[in-house]
Amino acid sequence: MFRFAMAAVAALMIGPAVALAQDGPLHIEIDEGVIEPLPYAMPVFLDEGGAGKFASDIAGVVNADLEGTGLFRRIGDNAYIQKFSAFNTPVSYADWQAINAQALIVGGVSQQGGKVVVKFRLYDVYSGQELGAGQQLAASPESWRRLAHKVADVIYSRITGESGYFDSRVVFVSETGPKNARQKRLAVMDYDGANVNYLTDSSTIVLAPRFSPKGDRVLYTTFETGFPRIKVINVSNAAGQLLPDVPGTMAFSPRFSPDGNSIVYSLEQNGNTDLYKSSATGGSPVRLTNSPAIETAPSFSPDGSRIVFESDRSGGQQIYIMSASGGEPTRISFGDGRYGTPVWSPRGDLIAFTKQSGGRFFIGVMRTDGSEERLLTASYLDEGPTWAPNGRVIMFTREAPGAGGGAQLFSVDITGRNLRKVGNPGGASDPSWGPLRP
Repeated sequence: MFRFAMAAVAALMIGPAVALAQDGPLHIEIDEGVIEPLPYAMPVFLDEGGAGKFASDIAGVVNADLEGTGLFRRIGDNAYIQKFSAFNTPVSYADWQAINAQALIVGGVSQQGGKVVVKFRLYDVYSGQELGAGQQLAASPESWRRLAHKVADVIYSRITGESGYFDSRVVFVSETGPKNARQKRLAVMDYDGANVNYLTDSSTIVLAPRFSPKGDRVLYTTFETGFPRIKVINVSNAAGQLLPDVPGTMAFSPRFSPDGNSIVYSLEQNGNTDLYKSSATGGSPVRLTNSPAIETAPSFSPDGSRIVFESDRSGGQQIYIMSASGGEPTRISFGDGRYGTPVWSPRGDLIAFTKQSGGRFFIGVMRTDGSEERLLTASYLDEGPTWAPNGRVIMFTREAPGAGGGAQLFSVDITGRNLRKVGNPGGASDPSWGPLRP
């Protein structure tokens, strides 16, 4: 793995912060200010027939999703004046205005034909209007958490105007054992750390897993043959296949193209490491760089036309951008310290990176021309950023110092606010955030 560190947190903010509209229809708009989260009310969802514990469990996950963004704050049930005995009970807006709720969410849950069914409505309390038509979603009882994430995604989208990210998964390296004898295996989980599923055992070293654009496959580096090789694994059944190698080489740091048809990766041969591109099923590699430097950690732009990567061709680790077909790269990082693990935002406007400076590690973002650098985190060791599907949140690895220190996953908003530990069990590193699930 490539380890980096970051410098002091910059004062300059990249992009606008999130602010809440105080007048007019309920929404969260993009503004330069940082204010209090939007207060909302959400009574526990009604049991409309056979729902049992699903009603309270689904409501609990919806609340956790919304409050976890740092943009929303739920008003407690004890403050509620109006009580709902049925899903279609008319809303007494004055009762919700009295407790300063700006949004009201009402839901009902039932079981029908072996499915869990959720219906919900979102109201703008001050305008006295329903935001969009109510929705109904259904899934198997085993997928009740996905139902909750989908409800939260709809609510988040209607209020912020952006797509949600709750019904998504993260692939990562699960770590167990002491620091000097760490065992690692690939695992997939929901974005919030629930439903962990292991894709490999711990019999060999695995590094840097990367989701495919559809979320059905994962690329990663494996040492199962004794040397670094690239392997692709199917998420649904954990069936894996080594990609064809070039004799006498070591391949690592792979990533899919936006269409999923090709991959870009590092290939070491005769002591020289350059970037190559090939079909996602293997095939003859095409050399993209030709330098005595170490070129690694490539990431495609969302439209697939360019690649950002790290290189020490200037004497130290820095970030460069070049055409996806190769050619002369352009350096974009010029701050103090070393830069690595660059990842292009799904929106195409920012590049996240790891920075090492002054004996510390940082996660940061910059514009694609290298301007407006902003450092979001700082610690003993932060590294390896990955973007949420909507480009608003970054997940990364944070490792604690000392012999007993372990790696954990954290997330932070691109404004630098709302730093949170991801609730996955045990040690974890190398996250890769997948797309919204269909």
